[in-house]
Amino acid sequence: SFEEVIKKLPAFSFWPEFYSGIGTVMNTDWAKEIAKIEKVKIEKILKGQDLCILIVCLGGGAGSGAAPIFAKISRELGNMTYGIFTLPFKFEGEKKMTIALASLEKMKPYLNAYTCIPNERIFQVIDKKTPLTTALSLINKSLSDSLGGLINMIYEPGLINIDFADLRTVLEFEPLFKKGKLAYLNAVEISRKEGGSKEAVERVISSVLYPYTIQGAKGVLLDIGGEKNLSLSEVNQISESIHELVDKEAKIIFGISQGKKYKDKIRTTLFAVGCGRSSFPGKKRKKKVKKIEPQVAEEVKKPVSLEKKKVVVKKKVEILPKKEEPIKEAPVIPKDRVKVRKNALQLRKEIEEDERKMLAKEKIWETPAFLRKNQEKNYD
Repeated sequence: SFEEVIKKLPAFSFWPEFYSGIGTVMNTDWAKEIAKIEKVKIEKILKGQDLCILIVCLGGGAGSGAAPIFAKISRELGNMTYGIFTLPFKFEGEKKMTIALASLEKMKPYLNAYTCIPNERIFQVIDKKTPLTTALSLINKSLSDSLGGLINMIYEPGLINIDFADLRTVLEFEPLFKKGKLAYLNAVEISRKEGGSKEAVERVISSVLYPYTIQGAKGVLLDIGGEKNLSLSEVNQISESIHELVDKEAKIIFGISQGKKYKDKIRTTLFAVGCGRSSFPGKKRKKKVKKIEPQVAEEVKKPVSLEKKKVVVKKKVEILPKKEEPIKEAPVIPKDRVKVRKNALQLRKEIEEDERKMLAKEKIWETPAFLRKNQEKNYD
């Protein structure tokens, strides 16, 4: 059983040897350095373990400082490592929340999966006037019941068995193993009655302590415990409802446990790895403020009327006078190059004159050479 497994776990205390039991005053470096000094002791405890489960209340110095060293050593030894963490209340201050989230980011690369519950979620279950010890006890009991359901699911034989190999398959599933993935762990037990299957589904998938759901999960272990007369329809309703919420290609490993301890009860344990959405508190991003020039700032201060008005802006266009270009004098053309337009009668007279001259020259060439000069003179 879960209680027997817890009793067999080894334990050691490394803090009092160095600081005589005093606190860390939220100094994570102290715990980090001491965990490094005690590395040999930590390795001795974690060596040869198939599964290491780290349960830490983040926000303080000891847990937030030492937990990443434990996670790293466990990973280096080849162990599967699963982290269960709680985040501080808002009234504990932003400093504690910053320390918690920083520690969580350091551990993620060394974790196969991790479950994270903000303490603030307890106010959705109890009244704000409830004593602090009672509130913390409720959170611890919920985590204890869920972890007990996971361990019992692995170790107890069933009609359809889920064993350690199945847990390894889900935690080391190839798409999930790049970095620590968000996991959802919950176990509920209800009275077996009409409509009990529907109630089991609603309660197991919607724990108010979680700020996220199983939507988008890539690996799922689901165990349903009941009496021997547990009907197929009851099993089908629970398993089908969960199948619709997770990723379409999710690896779902299903098991059924039976025994006398489940008399008039249905116990459902769900472990989903690779959940898609989370809403953890984080650092608020600072809005970028644009610098306003002094002159503009004064205009901004002026009240602006809410009435919408059309504003027409007229642009003044300056027309420059055209520059007067100097008048260029026309070039002088020789008289012999000036072309004069002639009519048809003038052209005909010129052609007849040219023919007459040609005929006269031909007569001259027919005359003997010694008589040509006088003729040429007379002709000219």
